[in-house]
Amino acid sequence: MRQHKSRSLLLILGIVTLLSAASSQAQRENWARPFPGFRVIGNLYGVGSYDLSVFLITTEEGHILINTGLEDSTQLIRDNMAALGFDLEDVRILLTQQAHWDHTAAMAEIKALSGAAVYATPKDARVLEDGGISDAHFGGRQTFEPVSVERIIQEGDRIELGGVSLAVHEHPGHTEGSSSYAMTVRENGRDYRVLIANMGTINPGKQLVVDPTYPGVSNDFAGTYSNQKAMEVDVWVAAHASQYGMHGKWQQGQAYSADNFVDPAGFVAAVERLERIYYEQLQQERDQ
Repeated sequence: MRQHKSRSLLLILGIVTLLSAASSQAQRENWARPFPGFRVIGNLYGVGSYDLSVFLITTEEGHILINTGLEDSTQLIRDNMAALGFDLEDVRILLTQQAHWDHTAAMAEIKALSGAAVYATPKDARVLEDGGISDAHFGGRQTFEPVSVERIIQEGDRIELGGVSLAVHEHPGHTEGSSSYAMTVRENGRDYRVLIANMGTINPGKQLVVDPTYPGVSNDFAGTYSNQKAMEVDVWVAAHASQYGMHGKWQQGQAYSADNFVDPAGFVAAVERLERIYYEQLQQERDQ
């Protein structure tokens, strides 16, 4: 009987492992899968892949590019920008929402092609400059070409270019230096409060109560949820298309409207859902 139970347990574990591997493979495919560029609102565009967000903010004095995706994403980003009427070489500022490899691996190449300056928060700057070696979660298991950082940014700073003013919000947890960027877009006689949000998702395997690679991670997550719930947001996007329901808000060929991505209630609901997941995991760890 005991032997039978052991075999059953091994079978179940094997099935779970296979399902997890299949899910991971599907996720990776969506990260690399091409997707056409689209206009979010005003001068904010999406130019990334099917699920990895890359955002372009255009100005007459050059552009701001937020995130760069996987190592081989440069051509996809270039093509999407060109289809929208913009040139990769006109990017002047490079930002990231989080210094994980899947959002930063093409940054060094795009910097070399465009001559753009890289801005980052102090803790994400460290990870960018060592190519992911000091990443608190991946710990060098997933690396990328290091990239130098020209300006350190922090909570309350403003990034100015060509009449655009981006407010920096530090929202740590997912990475130690995670950040969001807020701006106001005026269209049709109305001001839209726009947030390029880094959401407080908890990676599989991340420990909250005791994490030797990221002391204070629990407090950082809690602070981020609290700060984000207090923000006034009309339009929001996030580092993954799946996080902000992009494919339900815009489909290829859809006509542009400033209201396509207006979703203030959706933002609050998304933050509250992640916060519930956080508290459930925190309780489970404390009960162990």
